[in-house]
Amino acid sequence: MPPSSASPSSPVPLLDLSEAHQADRAAFMAAIGEIIDTNAFVLGKATEQFEHDLASYCQATHAIGMSSGTDALLAALMAAEIGPGDEVIVPAFTFFASAGSVARAGAKPVFVDIDPATFNIDPAAAAEAVTRRTRAIMPVHLYGQSADMDAVMALAEREGLTVIEDAAQSIGARYNGISSGTIGHMGALSFYPTKNLGAFGDAGAVLTQDDALAERLRVLRLHGQTDTYQHGLLGGNFRIDGIQSAVLSIKLKHLDADAEARRAAAARYNDLLADTPLQLPQVAAGCHHVFNQYTVRSQQRDALCEHFKAAGIGHRVYYPLALHLQPCFADLGYREGQFPKAEAATQQVVSLPMFPHLTAEQQTQVAQAVRTFYA
Repeated sequence: MPPSSASPSSPVPLLDLSEAHQADRAAFMAAIGEIIDTNAFVLGKATEQFEHDLASYCQATHAIGMSSGTDALLAALMAAEIGPGDEVIVPAFTFFASAGSVARAGAKPVFVDIDPATFNIDPAAAAEAVTRRTRAIMPVHLYGQSADMDAVMALAEREGLTVIEDAAQSIGARYNGISSGTIGHMGALSFYPTKNLGAFGDAGAVLTQDDALAERLRVLRLHGQTDTYQHGLLGGNFRIDGIQSAVLSIKLKHLDADAEARRAAAARYNDLLADTPLQLPQVAAGCHHVFNQYTVRSQQRDALCEHFKAAGIGHRVYYPLALHLQPCFADLGYREGQFPKAEAATQQVVSLPMFPHLTAEQQTQVAQAVRTFYA
């Protein structure tokens, strides 16, 4: 179907946080001013407070602030002493950082296919990929919904694997009542501005219930320093900024309310789009989905995206190329067609506007654009 020539009275953005940020502007400015006054620009009391609040929110024993979600994944791998000669199982359909962090640690990412209903890792496929070199598995809780962690943990226990949850998109999500990122040995969070809990720049954290891993992570984020200019480990500069910590502490207070607003918006989409050809998101049993993205499937995805563009509807394809086909992983020897469910997702998915202050009128505008396309 060709794009509509009609333009909406006002565009619908994919993400708009301006209303939320304005509501807390005075609190943000005061918190940033305190950081300026105390010169606690890296780590410091604001970070200690945020880590305490985050651990409490996630029901984790420890939350260790990091410089980004990607660095959180890398630090978790380093804490598990995963490196050259080791293999880590990763879904083929996810953001690049999942596998990129494995490669940066010196280990080999081993890709597996996904569950097409949830877009998350297929535990049966993961079980078939285990070799004598497999050290860890990295389930990704994509779009805000937990992977099948019962099956993942059973596989890990059976094979003696470390579980590092990539919970970058799923803070606040729960699996059988347990917080995302706290079921495995470690869980990595991202606070990139587009996430449900977003900083004013890059930031992340690692969650763990293990005291020894927590201590190791704190050392690793500070260049492996065990005492002043004494380095017992080879770490990195993974420290979280004080300003980001202060901002995140303020935003954390609204996280549940924001997640419920996202869930309400998802329910409205479900009603508005129920009788269209789109395949709508599916929520697995036992999962509390927080909808970092509201992602649909379309057999005419690329044409639909062009239609959205002409109609002023914000949209984004997360993600257009499966990881096993990324040029930087060509030496791993994977081929097109090897993971058909992941590859189908890259050709069919598109995410619709989703943010806490998305209005019913804006969602109706999105739905009308969909119906015009399929008319």
